[in-house]
Amino acid sequence: MAAPLRGDASFWRDLKNEMIAAAPGMGIDRIGVASADPFLLLKERLERHRELGYESGFEEPDLAKRTDPALSFPEARSIVAIAVAYPSKLKGAPVSEPGLRRGILSRSAWGEDYHLVLRRRLEKLAAWLEERVPGARSLSMVDTGVLSDRAVAERAGIGWSGKNSMIITPDLGSWVYLGEMITNLPLPPDKPVEEDCGDCTICIDACPTGALVGPGQLNSQRCVSFITQTKGLVEEELMRKIGNRLYGCDTCQIVCPKNKGIDIRRHEELLPDPETVKPLLRPLLTMGNKEFKTKFGASSAAWRGRKPIQRNALIGLGNFRDGESVPDVARVLREDPRPELRATAAWALGRIGGERARDALAGALEASSPERDEAVLAAVKRALAAIVDDADRVGVTPIAEEQRANEAAK
Repeated sequence: MAAPLRGDASFWRDLKNEMIAAAPGMGIDRIGVASADPFLLLKERLERHRELGYESGFEEPDLAKRTDPALSFPEARSIVAIAVAYPSKLKGAPVSEPGLRRGILSRSAWGEDYHLVLRRRLEKLAAWLEERVPGARSLSMVDTGVLSDRAVAERAGIGWSGKNSMIITPDLGSWVYLGEMITNLPLPPDKPVEEDCGDCTICIDACPTGALVGPGQLNSQRCVSFITQTKGLVEEELMRKIGNRLYGCDTCQIVCPKNKGIDIRRHEELLPDPETVKPLLRPLLTMGNKEFKTKFGASSAAWRGRKPIQRNALIGLGNFRDGESVPDVARVLREDPRPELRATAAWALGRIGGERARDALAGALEASSPERDEAVLAAVKRALAAIVDDADRVGVTPIAEEQRANEAAK
């Protein structure tokens, strides 16, 4: 099929229908078209979001660019939105047990980095359009682009915006990655999906930190997914809420009734390796950059480097109250060059409790100790003040967040 860019309405309608039919062959599970008009209501919401201090800091700071496609692609006439489904259940998951405690990566970090996967899909789609329309031009984005993937997907009829701030599709739930392509083609737009969440507030009620402050309104500063990706110190209250999550958080999706029973496994690149997505925590503490890249480099969880993952591993061991890990955690407190990790190790030792943990903390306050960082010393003192004796630890149930989550997902 070939025609000049100035095809009539029937040509663009037929091209769109042909594109929809070809999408599965390109590894695209849902595809839709949105107008390239500015997202005026979104801009108002983003302005309010910024005023309330709810931004993560990872977003494009220019709100005009985030809401006006023409600022990124002056020839914009339509936007093609795509969705690619990913798995929700971990088959053959290794067991987390005393002395061999494990962390968990969110489903968005399972398999190959979805940014790369979707970019390949969009490249195929762009080539497909260029073959059929000489003069077709486009600009593709996946997550890190300036536009809001969710706003585009909603306008393109991929799904509706759920109360958990995720796009929920009628047949795939919210277990989908989103991407979009701004084009100079006047493709006819789709209608938004009418289905919605109704009176359900399960996701809001289940959010570990109360980050879902209202329907579709997220305070990123309290979102566990965002917090696990930061590199600095984490507030003690939030460390307890993180549980054993190493990267991301799936709670608001796991509990969603629209996701019940959905586990799409048709894309081989997105299938998880159980040992990678549910790794042992203690070995992570001594993992060097080379080993980290070998184990996690293909995952989207690697984009912030090993420091957040290692910090979160310490948090997980603390929340598990894993007494067997005290020597490993104490070694971090004593030897790691990064003060954020030493302070987190101190918190973890205080959370684990017992005589060995107390001795390790006390050692950091001795005159002979090389520790001089004020934040670390303050963390050590707080941990000593809160430490639990071995006798008081009997019967304590460790936090095993992924076990509760997996039960909820069944």
